Amino acid sequence: MARDYYGILGVSQNATQDEIKRAYRKLARQLHPDVNPNEEARFKEVTAAYEVLSNPEKRRVVDLGGDPLDSAGGGRAGGDPFAGFGLGDIMDAFFGASAGGGRGPRSRVQPGSDALIRLDMTLEECAAGATRELTVDTAILCDRCHGAGTNSNSKPVQCDTCNGRGEVQSVQRSFLGQVVTSRPCPVCRGFGEVIPDPCQQCAGDGRVRSRRTISVNIPAGVAEGMRVRLAGQGEVGPGGGPAGDLYVEVEEHPHEIFERDGADLHCVVQIPMTTAALGATLPLKTLDGEEELEIDPGTQPNTQLVLTGRGMPKLRSTGRVDGRGDLHVHLEVVVPTKLDAAQSALLRDLAEMRGESEPSLSHNGKGGGGLFSRLRASRGQR
Repeated sequence: MARDYYGILGVSQNATQDEIKRAYRKLARQLHPDVNPNEEARFKEVTAAYEVLSNPEKRRVVDLGGDPLDSAGGGRAGGDPFAGFGLGDIMDAFFGASAGGGRGPRSRVQPGSDALIRLDMTLEECAAGATRELTVDTAILCDRCHGAGTNSNSKPVQCDTCNGRGEVQSVQRSFLGQVVTSRPCPVCRGFGEVIPDPCQQCAGDGRVRSRRTISVNIPAGVAEGMRVRLAGQGEVGPGGGPAGDLYVEVEEHPHEIFERDGADLHCVVQIPMTTAALGATLPLKTLDGEEELEIDPGTQPNTQLVLTGRGMPKLRSTGRVDGRGDLHVHLEVVVPTKLDAAQSALLRDLAEMRGESEPSLSHNGKGGGGLFSRLRASRGQR
C-alpha cells in the first residue's frame, strides 16, 4: 500500500504548502535526534513525507494513489501500474517520450534548504535591538572532500546499470496495453555515476552535520513572529551545493507592565480617588527610564493619557528605525472598600459641604442632555 504522507504530517489532503511547512517544522522540532534520540526513525519518516508533499510533481503522484518513494520494481499490490513513478514518467508512458530519449542524469550538486531557529527576546531587547551569539546545527561542507564525496584522489565512475543516463526503462502491461516507463536508476539514484571509494567522513554526500556559533544582529523594533534572514547560513546542499538561508524568528516574552500593540504600548495605572480629585505628579517607568506623569485635578475614571514617542521604535522594511509609537496610560480610579469611623466622618462632612449628602441623578452635557436623552436622540436620527 502507498504510504499516507498526509497522515504522517497530520495535515489534510487539501493542505496548502504553508500548512505543510508549518506541520513539518513543528514535528521536526519535537523529533530531531538532538532533542529526542529515540525518535530518529520517525524524524526521517516525517522528513521524507515533507520532501514528497513539498514537491508539486511528487505530490501529484501521491494524489493519484502512487508512492514516489517506492523503489520496488513493478506496480504495487492492487494493480496500480504507476506506483512509485513521477508525473514525468507517467506522461512519458502515455506519450512515448521515454522511447525517444530520457531526461538525462541529474546533478549530484543540489542547493541546500533553509533553516529556522527561534530566539527568545524581552520587550526591552526588542525595543533596543540586540546582538546575539546563536548555536545552530546544520549541514556544512565536508572539509575532507570539499563536497566531491570521494575519498583521496578517487573520482566518480559511470554507472554500469544505466550507462550514465541516470534512468532505467521498464515495460509493463496496463489497461492501456503495453507501457514503457522510465524511472531513476536504483543504483546511482539518477546521477548517472557512482562513487566506488566514497569519502569516509561524509559517506559520499559532500556534507556533514556540525554545530557552530554565529552572530546575529537583531534590529530595534522587531516584534513577535518577525524573522531576520541570514543569507547562506542554512543547510549546505548535497554534493557541496550552495547553502540555503537561516531565518531567526523572534519570540517576544510578555511584559509585566506594558502590553504591546504594534509600535504603541499600553499600561494601566491605579490612582486613589483622592488623587483623581486633587491631582498629583506620579513617577512612571517607561522604556526610556522614569518620567513624571501629571494627573490633573478632577481626573475621571478610564481617562487615557498619551505620552507621544514613548512607545516602540517603528521598524521599516529596510531595517531602519523611523520614529516611535506612543505610550498609552489608562488611569483606573480606585474607590476604597473599607473606611474607619474617622474617614467616614470626613467624607460625610465633604459630601454635606458639596451638597452631595443625598444621591441624585445628574445630567451630563449642556442643556440637560444626559445618557437617556442621547439614546433617544440617536434613535430619532435613524
